[in-house]
Amino acid sequence: MALSRVCWARAALWGSAVTPGLYVTRKLQLVRSGLAWGAPGSSKLHLSPKTDVKNLISYVVTKTKVINGKYHRFLGRHFPRFYVLYTIFMKGLHMLWADAKKARRIKTNMWKHNIKFHQLSYREMEHLRQFRRDVTKCLFLGIISIPPFANYLVFLLMYLFPRQLLIRHFWTPKQQIDFLDIYHALRKQSHPEILCCLERVIPLISDAGLRWHMAELCTKIQHGTHPAVHDILALRNCFSNYPLGMNQLHALQMKALSRAMLLTPYLPPLLLRHRLKTHTTVIHHLDKALAKLGIGQLTAQEVKSACYLRGLNSTHVAEDRCRTWLGEWLQISCSLKEAELSLLLHNVVLLSTNYIGTRR
Repeated sequence: MALSRVCWARAALWGSAVTPGLYVTRKLQLVRSGLAWGAPGSSKLHLSPKTDVKNLISYVVTKTKVINGKYHRFLGRHFPRFYVLYTIFMKGLHMLWADAKKARRIKTNMWKHNIKFHQLSYREMEHLRQFRRDVTKCLFLGIISIPPFANYLVFLLMYLFPRQLLIRHFWTPKQQIDFLDIYHALRKQSHPEILCCLERVIPLISDAGLRWHMAELCTKIQHGTHPAVHDILALRNCFSNYPLGMNQLHALQMKALSRAMLLTPYLPPLLLRHRLKTHTTVIHHLDKALAKLGIGQLTAQEVKSACYLRGLNSTHVAEDRCRTWLGEWLQISCSLKEAELSLLLHNVVLLSTNYIGTRR
C-alpha cells in the first residue's frame, strides 16, 4: 500500500510538470491544423509589412492632429495675441509653399514645351511675376539671418517692421489695407515731379500739334480732370523717340518713375533704365494676355491687384469702377508698340492721378 501511494504521488508530480508541455504541444497542433484549414482568424498572423507601415503612419498622423489641436486651444486660451500672430505665420508659410510648388510646375512646363514667358496665360504670368518679387524680399531675410544667433534678431525685426521685411502672406487683413495705402502714398509723392518733367520737355517737342496736346494734357491733370483715352493716345509719337523715348529719359526722371512703379531709385542710371524697361515690358505682356482672357473672367481680388500694379489705389475703389479703369488701361496698352512703351510707363501717373475715388 505504501509503495502504491508513493507511485501515485510521483505520477501526480510528473503529471503536473508534463501537462503544460503536452498542452502547448496540443495547442500548436490545433493552430497548425487551423492554418491548414484556413481558419477565419488566421489572416491576422500574416499582416504584410506595407499594411503595418500604413497603419503606423495613420496612427502617428491622427495623434499629431490631436496634439496639434490641443496646442492651438491652449495658445488661444492663454496667449490670444500670440496665437493670432502664430496662425497668420503658419498660414503664410502654407501659402508661400503652395506658391512655390505652383511656380515650379509652371517653370517645368515652360522647359518641357519650350514656352517663353510672354506665351503663358495671364494667371501663370502674373503668378511668376509676383512669386519672383516675394522670393527677392524673402532672400534679404535669409541673408541677414546667416550669422550665428541672428535668427532671434530677425524675428524681432519681422515683428517691428512687417511692411518692410514680410510679404503679403504674413500680413493681417488690416495690415494689407494699411500697407497698400502707405505704398501708394509713397509713389503718389512722385506724381508732381513726373508732371513737371513732362512740362519741361514741351518746348523740345518738334511738332506744334503735339506740343499743344501735351500742354493741354498736363493742364487737365493738374486741375483735377481725368484724361480720356484718346487724349493720351494722341501723344504716342512723343514717347517713341526724343525727348520722351525710353532711351532718352534723364536720370532724375527715371528715379521719379521708379518711385511711381514702387521700384528702388537708388541705382545707377544704366540699371534704372534697364529695370524700367524690363518692368514695363512685363506689364505690357500681362496686358496682352489679360486682353485675350477678358476682364470679365477675373475675380474681384484679381481685378484690384491688377489695378494696384498699374498705379491705381484700388483698395478704396468699387469693383465696377476698377474694371472700368482697367479697361481704359488695356485700351491704351494694347494700342502701343514696343518702341512706345515709355507712354505706358508714364501712364501710371496720367491715368491714375485723378480717377474717381482715388483723391485721398
